[in-house]
Amino acid sequence: MDTIVTSVRERRLMLRAMNLSLAVGFLMLALKFGAYWMTGSAAIFADSVETIVHVVAVGFASFSLRLSQKPPDPSHPYGHAKIGFFSAGVEGTLIIIAALFIIYDAISKWMAGLHLENLGLGVGLTAVTILINGVLGVYLVLLGKRSGSIILEANGKHVLTDAWTSLGVIVALGLILLTGWLPWDPILAILVAVNILVSGYGLIRRSVAGLMDEANPEIQKILEEALDEVAAKEGIGYHALRHRSLGNGGYWVDLHLLFPDQLSIRDAHKRATAVERKLNAALPQQSRVTTHLEPREAHRDIHPDPH
Repeated sequence: MDTIVTSVRERRLMLRAMNLSLAVGFLMLALKFGAYWMTGSAAIFADSVETIVHVVAVGFASFSLRLSQKPPDPSHPYGHAKIGFFSAGVEGTLIIIAALFIIYDAISKWMAGLHLENLGLGVGLTAVTILINGVLGVYLVLLGKRSGSIILEANGKHVLTDAWTSLGVIVALGLILLTGWLPWDPILAILVAVNILVSGYGLIRRSVAGLMDEANPEIQKILEEALDEVAAKEGIGYHALRHRSLGNGGYWVDLHLLFPDQLSIRDAHKRATAVERKLNAALPQQSRVTTHLEPREAHRDIHPDPH
């Protein structure tokens, strides 16, 4: 027996959250490029470029979220949820490209000579973007964790990265206003880019781990503890326990259960169902558990080299 349960209400909430993120992204784009146009700041330009990447990434993430919720079909019998890992990888790659461009632009402007104006207005507009992105980012991350959506969570972290980027911009402009030393602008732009690089690497690392079905030690421990308890209660054994992430917060688990040879198929199935229910209760609600029933005494004859 295997189960996946995701409420219609929760799916709609996730889609609305993604649409909200896209709309806010376009608003941030207008505000930040407006601030850059008024100031000529390399730090604000860095912030603006990161927002362009964010809008493109959100558009792809929105498509991925809709695709991930499609049910299995003949061409994709395991469903479409793993698009979430691909989405996170694309977003991480775009973030890294943006960071490298920001570093190049900051150094180029520094070497060409710095000129800034209307810094007070630039600080005000940037502060507005921090407030909006901060609230939106926290909302998306919390909703992503609650729903088990790596797409929403990655998008939320990207929004928060955008907010931190903007905060770095305000620090740079504030230092310039206080000291009059213009190189603070490209220096902070480069530091912001380094922070973005770290964020992008984290998303790519998580994407690769999911696409390569990397085992999660915490999930393995949860499964083993639940199995030891229910197996002892049902008087059965198990082996070949494996799990992999589905990409939507849930896991696909499969294992072999060992039953006494004299036990009827009906009773063995009943006990296997109890095991599956126990594991499903221990895992996120979107998880699947598949069991293979085997005789205990004749097991070595059938499988000389058990795995």
